[in-house]
Amino acid sequence: MATFLSVNALQASVAQAERQVQQGQTRVAQDAARLDASRNQLAQERQRLSDTERESNQASAAQQASTPSINLDRAIEKPSRPAQQLPASRPQVNTLGQALGKFINVTA
Repeated sequence: MATFLSVNALQASVAQAERQVQQGQTRVAQDAARLDASRNQLAQERQRLSDTERESNQASAAQQASTPSINLDRAIEKPSRPAQQLPASRPQVNTLGQALGKFINVTA
């Protein structure tokens, strides 16, 4: 009798171990599938990133090529006038012979 019980216990232990092995193999297979999916997603995201960086570089290169560089060194300088364009130093006179720009006493 003792041997029959020990054989049954041994068979039960083997069956339980087989179930645990099967569960472990199932988990390993699921983890491998998730790992493959993650690797595929990573490869797609890397490709998208590469495409985006290339498009960005092309856009910035096109923008730099189309925009002329502006030299601000002389932007504040006032161009000098030639001598013939300088205003005359004589005062201007109105029709009454009065110099313009002076205070005219209107009450007198």
